[in-house]
Formats: sequence, C-alpha cells, structure tokens
Amino acid sequence: MRSTREVLESHLAHRKAGDLEADLAENYQDDVALVSWGEGTGRGKDEIRRRAEVLSSYLGEGAFAYEEVLVEGEVGMLRWTGRAPEVAVRDGVDSFVVRDGLIVAQTIYYSVQETGSGRHRG
Repeated sequence: MRSTREVLESHLAHRKAGDLEADLAENYQDDVALVSWGEGTGRGKDEIRRRAEVLSSYLGEGAFAYEEVLVEGEVGMLRWTGRAPEVAVRDGVDSFVVRDGLIVAQTIYYSVQETGSGRHRG
C-alpha cells in the first residue's frame, strides 16, 4: 500500500510531466470529492479534468513550482506557484486526503494575478 507521501509525489511527477490521465488513473479514487473557492464542490475524475482546464485557461503551459509538501497520516498539503507570460499564481494551496493508496478528497485554492497590472482574477 502506498503512503500519502508516495501518492502525492506520484501526483506531482505526473503533473510536472503534463500527464493528467496517468495521474488520474494511478492516484485518484473514481468518486474523489473536490472543494475549491470559485468552483464549489464536485465529485469524480471528470470534475478533476474540468478544474484542470480552468487552471490551464489562466496559465496555459506555464511553469509550475511545487514549494512544499506536508504530510500527516492520511492528510497532505501542497503549496505551489505558477507563472505564464501575463499572469502568476503565488498562493496555490491544495490539500488531500489519501486512503488505501488513492486520493479520496482534494481542496484547491489559488488566485491569479495579472503580472503587468496587479489585478487579480480567479
């Protein structure tokens, strides 16, 4: 059985490689619960896909940096940043609940700032 840290490290490796489908197949329970500001609540891998598209609409193929991963038992938290030519995310925080080697719940928070104007979106 994979530990919470092993699941999150696999999740990050797949996302860095741009392979959402491999991430979903290996790391997410089919009816994963999602909670995020601006997007509300939802369930399932299709909801993960939709929310990944929302983030991509802001950052495209922008660069991501994973700043810190914290794990305590079945709970993990990831702090991340992202940058594209005209926008930046400086405050991304996702939390996870991992059971039986799969992500069963995830919360997502980030805000998108236009780098030239200082305005915020998202």
